[in-house]
Amino acid sequence: MDALKLPKKIAIIGAGSWGTALAAHAARQGLSVTIWAHREEVVDQINLKHENPAFLTGLKLPSGIRAVSDIKAALTDQKLVLVVVPSHIMRAIAAQMAPVLPPETVVISASKGIEDESSATMVQILEEELPVCFGLELGAISGPSFAREVALGLPTGVTLAMHSHSLAQSVQVFLSTPVFRIYTSLDRVGVELGGALKNIYAIAAGICDGFSLGANARAAMLSRALGEMSRMAVALGANPMTLMGLSGMGDLILTATGRLSRNRQVGLRLGAGEKLKQILAGRRDIAEGIRNARSVYNMALRYQVEMPMAREVYRIIYEAKEPRQGMVDLLTRPLKDELDLNH
Repeated sequence: MDALKLPKKIAIIGAGSWGTALAAHAARQGLSVTIWAHREEVVDQINLKHENPAFLTGLKLPSGIRAVSDIKAALTDQKLVLVVVPSHIMRAIAAQMAPVLPPETVVISASKGIEDESSATMVQILEEELPVCFGLELGAISGPSFAREVALGLPTGVTLAMHSHSLAQSVQVFLSTPVFRIYTSLDRVGVELGGALKNIYAIAAGICDGFSLGANARAAMLSRALGEMSRMAVALGANPMTLMGLSGMGDLILTATGRLSRNRQVGLRLGAGEKLKQILAGRRDIAEGIRNARSVYNMALRYQVEMPMAREVYRIIYEAKEPRQGMVDLLTRPLKDELDLNH
């Protein structure tokens, strides 16, 4: 299917901060946007007041966005669909989409995460749940992109990965603007891994800054984090160079250092001595790195990839290990060659 011949409309499944930001971007292009939200109050706020205060407080949304709570209504007659739901419900949402998704639809995951039980990426889940035999085309879009900045129309660069280079180029042209620049890739696995793994290291970076360890420590930590991410990418057959681009290093830098990063904020508070239960109390938006710490820990065990920083974040979150002890254990590990791929 030639995406350049797509009608000027798009469906977005998921009305959290990122889904809403992508809807705002698409609407500013003059596309007719249908966004699916699970909660009726979110639907009403978008339709009646042109805002989504639950996830993007204080921002007015452009006209051209219609919210629905019926997933069939969202997908009817659509040819391009972005799926933007939390990773832990991707499989359930995909199962709801399957019986009502039109044939020969381009479905792109904008969700970042790894499924805990299976170690599957979001596109792998879509492959398993959607009727791909009907000509569906699947892709993943990821990169350094705070939702609020995209919603405000600030310059952003992301990567779109699909198996078909020509189709990826077509969608690239369809969705790009001077302030939302899309690059293409054939490495779906690498692009998805970068988006999922960086959340864990953003928590680690926050802990590092919470301890006031300085810029040297943060830079060293992020460099070693990129090494861990690249090792996992190689183990899963991805191109390690993908991790040096927008969806890897770019997203890692943003999420580990940006003030809007939920994952970094969790780490900062852990480093300041707060307990996880206290940090999460009353939060509507759960930092994906908390869930993914467990799924990536299990993935590392499954594929026998050494990821010491990811392991320590997992132990801090799920085994109540003291963050300072985790830092000490990392710093006192046996000395290694920097390019030792096993460590």
